[in-house]
Amino acid sequence: MGYIQHKSEESIEDYLETILVLGKRLTEVRSIDIANELNYSKPSVSVAMKNLKNRGYITITHEGYIHLTEEGQKLAASTYERHTLLRDWLVSLGVDPEIAAADACRVEHDISSQSFEAIKKHVLHPEE
Repeated sequence: MGYIQHKSEESIEDYLETILVLGKRLTEVRSIDIANELNYSKPSVSVAMKNLKNRGYITITHEGYIHLTEEGQKLAASTYERHTLLRDWLVSLGVDPEIAAADACRVEHDISSQSFEAIKKHVLHPEE
């Protein structure tokens, strides 16, 4: 995978994860909510939402409410799980919470499934 394609996939995961997190806090998620959360411009978010919709990750109602599709939900949940587990693990190791969150955000996109599952097993079941 080339650098540009990798960055595109990372961006997709970030947007989906943000929609998932906002959906836990808000009754409905709109593009403006995503723009505010990520501190991105409204036009950038609008383009991204069209891309996510075209790829089948989200639906957008006539009122502008954004919902994850089943596929979008799976990818968002997987990204969120990697992020939270890695962040919490780094904090437990003594890393400052802000640094841990930033590092987890970078690692969550690049870590292999095998490495993540090994870390997850170690974190959740250290006695095994």
